[in-house]
Amino acid sequence: MEQIQPQPRRVADQVFQESLDQLEDILQENSIEEEEILQLHTSTVTEVELDQDLIDIDLAALEDAVADIEQFLEEKRKTK
Repeated sequence: MEQIQPQPRRVADQVFQESLDQLEDILQENSIEEEEILQLHTSTVTEVELDQDLIDIDLAALEDAVADIEQFLEEKRKTK
């Protein structure tokens, strides 16, 4: 019986080692995916910042236009 005991332990050890290898592969895949997501997020942030700059320019022009319209309406009310 003593010879039978080491065999199941070896099998269990092999199964455990294979499980660890699979876990390591999964963790490496997740790490790669996280890096890709981080790179995508970084490029998206850059695009958002560029869009924000364009929005700021458009908002300034819009504010000027609103001020011009308000001034026009005020002058129109004065003449009536």
